[in-house]
Formats: sequence, C-alpha cells, structure tokens
Amino acid sequence: MTGPADTAALLIEPGPTRPAYQKFAVQVQPSAIDGQGAFAAEAIPPRLKIGEIRGESITVQEARIRATRSERIMIVELSPKKAIDFSKSADPMRYTNHSCKPNARLVIRNGRVEFYAARAIANGEEITVDYGETHHEGRLRCQCGAPGCRGAL
Repeated sequence: MTGPADTAALLIEPGPTRPAYQKFAVQVQPSAIDGQGAFAAEAIPPRLKIGEIRGESITVQEARIRATRSERIMIVELSPKKAIDFSKSADPMRYTNHSCKPNARLVIRNGRVEFYAARAIANGEEITVDYGETHHEGRLRCQCGAPGCRGAL
C-alpha cells in the first residue's frame, strides 16, 4: 500500500517479488469508478486465476462491527461465521472495484478469496467484479458507469 505522499502506482512485478498466489501482474492506481483500483499490468487470458487477497481472519460479528466504523470496507464474509478483513493487506487485488458488467469474478474457495478473469482483460484495463449483496443493502449509489448499471449496491 502506498502512502499519501507516494505518487508512483503500486506495481506487483512478475517473478520472485510477487507472491505465488498472485498469478498476473496487477497495478494499483486511481480509478474512475471509486478511489483506487486494481489494473492489469499485463494481458490476462479468460478463465484464468488472476490472484488472491489475504487478510485478517475475523468473525462475521466483528466484521459487521468494523463495517460501521470505516468509510472504506474491505471485508468479505466467507461463511455465516467467518470473514476476512483486507484493510491492512498488501495484496493489490484488495482494490478491485465493483462493476455491474465485470470482467472478473470473485470466488471463495477453501477459505480463500480468489479472482478469475471472466473474459480477456487487456493490459491497463481495470479489473472489476460484481460485489453482489453488500452490507449497503441498496443504499449506496453505484458508480461503475457500465451499460445497464443497476444504480445501487
């Protein structure tokens, strides 16, 4: 994660500096959708795993408390009892924004949060997923700008 004084985008390079679970290079940079976004730093073929995000394992009860205390929520509920908080994670996929017409999908598998390309993703394209049901319960205006946007999260 870059600090406020950092102007360079965070780039996860291929090779030994990239964790094994991060399959493709992803760059964090300002997003037209919201705040920061995860952008492909190389072409990503369809149906392949892009990467994962890892974070702090917490209870769903704690996740819901934290969600009321933060403007930016980076939490995924894995089950009715378990959630993962990504707010302190260094994984670039934590910046994946919502789109009503996403180019990737989020998959919960064996307690991990993984991302797969739903179609070919071009180098420099923002990686997006459909958040589905959120704690916002339709009260947050969607800013994805996709054709057919449903308007709220």
